[in-house]
Amino acid sequence: MTFISDDFLLSNSTARQLYHDVAANQPIIDYHSHLPPDVIARNENFSTLFDVWLAGDHYKWRAMRAAGICEELCTGNASARDKFLAYAQTVPQTLRNPLYHWTHLELKRYFGIDQLLNPKTAPQIWDQCNQQLQTNDFRPQAILSRFQVKALCTTDDPAEPLTHHQQLAKQNDLPFRVYPTFRPDNAFAIDNGKHWNAWCDRLAAITNVEINSLAQLLTALKQRHDDFHQLGCRLSDHGLSYCFDVQCTQSQAQAIFEKTRICQGDSNLITPDEKDQFGGYLMRQMGLWDFEKQWTKQLHLGARRNNNTRLFNRVGADIGCDSIGDWKQVDRLANYLDDLDQLGHLPKVIVYNLNPADNYAIATSIGNFQDGTVPGKLQLGSGWWFLDQKEAMQWQMNALSNLGLFSKFIGMLTDSRSFLSFPRHEYFRRVLCDLVGKDVESGELPDDPDLLEPLIRGICFQNAATQLGLGLPN
Repeated sequence: MTFISDDFLLSNSTARQLYHDVAANQPIIDYHSHLPPDVIARNENFSTLFDVWLAGDHYKWRAMRAAGICEELCTGNASARDKFLAYAQTVPQTLRNPLYHWTHLELKRYFGIDQLLNPKTAPQIWDQCNQQLQTNDFRPQAILSRFQVKALCTTDDPAEPLTHHQQLAKQNDLPFRVYPTFRPDNAFAIDNGKHWNAWCDRLAAITNVEINSLAQLLTALKQRHDDFHQLGCRLSDHGLSYCFDVQCTQSQAQAIFEKTRICQGDSNLITPDEKDQFGGYLMRQMGLWDFEKQWTKQLHLGARRNNNTRLFNRVGADIGCDSIGDWKQVDRLANYLDDLDQLGHLPKVIVYNLNPADNYAIATSIGNFQDGTVPGKLQLGSGWWFLDQKEAMQWQMNALSNLGLFSKFIGMLTDSRSFLSFPRHEYFRRVLCDLVGKDVESGELPDDPDLLEPLIRGICFQNAATQLGLGLPN
């Protein structure tokens, strides 16, 4: 019996009708991803299944370690095939983990493989997938076309060049658009003097702006903000433990800048309070820029990163040693939004919450600042990171439905570094249709296609197309 059937995750007839007749046919706007633009621009075939599926996938590494797989087969120097076989050994142990669903959904949608992945089937699956990967259908641009991606937004540091985005912008015949997203997280890392000064040097080089004062730092960042806009960027993004909301004067921010930049200070010179002050000053400025350009600001809140010092020192960041944090989020977020609102310059905002305990508090905070200018101006973002699975997607959608307007939700994104992750949109759409379908079947929603079908179309595609202002191909 096929595991990923046509009615996978669809438990009732209304859900099946909504998914197959409405949701399944909607295009994709993947407005937050970590796909590398250089790989899209070069458009070359991937060498092996490892390169396109396992390399850089911290979700898989976490599961492999828990299954007793050694680090050499996760992030070490073992061969690509041996790492794949180690993952295949892990997969049967991931029952009820979303990896089990994602793995088999991706094998079926990309390669037409219905077999369950396990040590017995792994060698054949390895060979079969690698053979297909060498065809034109598996080049990056062909993958985006196959999954009806109309717009894809990558995640880009303002101190890095936009060369590959410039190349992609010239390819007018593509059936999709690729845009950068302004992600200035390194600007806030002033408590790590060596890292921050090196980043300022890169920013200075790419903008040709000498950065010896706070004003020069802002000039350089604003220049890059303008450069991103010229290439079609319409979103900024901040990965923060918590929102910086501290009121900080220009003179205070300048003093903190000098403490690190002019004195070339080490990590111990900047206190946590000073980091928050400096972050608050930059966040206000960047909020004003986003408003002026009618961008959408994304706030990714709540990750506790690099918890395992031993592995961080050995391998580095983004290796599967991050987790949900438990900081107080609501006061800081509300203060930040209120500050920009009082200035009359609150941009469109998406708040992604990593701690489900904060879903209701953050959803109600967002509701305080809807101002009637843009439908769904402030959004409770879709389930993020540890929460982009069935149960937590339902939590997020239930919180939004109870406390805001579900009908204005802009839906799912991949947040992925893998070109094999686009079925996450399908996964979300199935969960969405099943959620709505159950309400219809229980009599909690009317069985009215004129109400239900626009709701599903909006959440799957149309709301993001309307709200985000991204240029889409004809």
